[in-house]
Amino acid sequence: MNYQSPISPGRSWYEDTAGPRPEYPALDGDRTCDVVIVGGGFTGLSAAAHLAKAGANVVLIEAHRFGDGASGRNGGQLGTGQRAWAEELEAEYGFARAKALFDLAEEAKAHLLEFAAVNNIEIDYMPGQMSVAHKQRYVDDYKAHAEIMANRFNYPHMTFMDAGETAERLGSAAYFGGTRDTGTGHIHPLKLVIGTAMVAAEAGAQLFEQTPSTGISSSGGKVRVTTPKGTITAEKCLIGVNAYGGTLEPVSAAHIMPIGSFIGATVPLGTDSKVLPGGEAVDDSRFVVRYFRKTRDGRLLFGGREIYAVNDPKDIHIHIRRQISELYPELKDVEITHGWGGYVGITVPRKPFVREVMPNVISAGGYSGHGVMLSNFFGKLYAETIAGNRDRLKLIEDLKIPPFPGGRRFRTPLLFLALNWFALRDRI
Repeated sequence: MNYQSPISPGRSWYEDTAGPRPEYPALDGDRTCDVVIVGGGFTGLSAAAHLAKAGANVVLIEAHRFGDGASGRNGGQLGTGQRAWAEELEAEYGFARAKALFDLAEEAKAHLLEFAAVNNIEIDYMPGQMSVAHKQRYVDDYKAHAEIMANRFNYPHMTFMDAGETAERLGSAAYFGGTRDTGTGHIHPLKLVIGTAMVAAEAGAQLFEQTPSTGISSSGGKVRVTTPKGTITAEKCLIGVNAYGGTLEPVSAAHIMPIGSFIGATVPLGTDSKVLPGGEAVDDSRFVVRYFRKTRDGRLLFGGREIYAVNDPKDIHIHIRRQISELYPELKDVEITHGWGGYVGITVPRKPFVREVMPNVISAGGYSGHGVMLSNFFGKLYAETIAGNRDRLKLIEDLKIPPFPGGRRFRTPLLFLALNWFALRDRI
């Protein structure tokens, strides 16, 4: 099977709080359509919804269930702009292109919230996000970043926090400063997955779960996607499997690397807890980033991208509780009700990967931890491309994304060594 299974069998808190989760049939028989989509996460489902609403005949297949990959198991943070800071993009591409990429990401944020509102999808949106420095020498960069965002990129919602304000807003003195962004927030991602699938189905998209792709080919102006019980023939194809593609398509596999991400959910901390009193989400400056937030019922969701030898969900609890206690010593014995893992798709420069990987076949992924916002919008941009306007998607297609070094045989051990080196660097 080409689909890469989740790291851990741990059941997520999202699964237990998402409400009704409709099941969709497995494909049984051949299909012919305008567009075939491989992958039932944010990218694929968003594309299916927008294409079907525009009148296209769409077939979407998912190897497991919608949201079983990163889209339904992530940290839920939206962020602002692209994964790379706007000034980093400006240094590489110049101001005009950096501003266009930033504006595209801001449109993605607005689109996600508007899509949920228009379609009555309750995504548990909570405002606010803080990015914090775990080393003193990074603080000046955060201060400059807030000023650049306001003065050069016309984004007034981000402010600098000194160490005192950071400690007060986090309820922890573990960080040295950072930024607070009131123009973004965090959501319940699985609720958005479920809602987007329902929108797509109601618009006429044919959706199939438990249907892995066993191969994709393109010849004679037609794309053929094979499955265990049928072949789908289409004019166009979107691959939206991100970190879960395995060997399904070699170009994507060379540019998108899966890395492990783990999240734990605590019991509700209570109204007297000093942890994140403003309800913002947080990400920190570690290369192996830590990210955490509180839910509407006061639980702490805490994630860390470490490569652990996890054979049992209880192991996740141990690792996550240790990281929590480093920031919040008073929570060293907190009960963790859920621990789960999954894969994040990253690229070498931490920029998204969008390419035409064979005639009439476009692959999108590599969101590098910034996918909640971007992947949903990329589905919309793909629908625009099918309608004849590829200009906006080309902004992403033209980004410089080199393949991972080492080829298929050596890239995974090389990445493992690199991540452990960066994890060590984070600690010194």
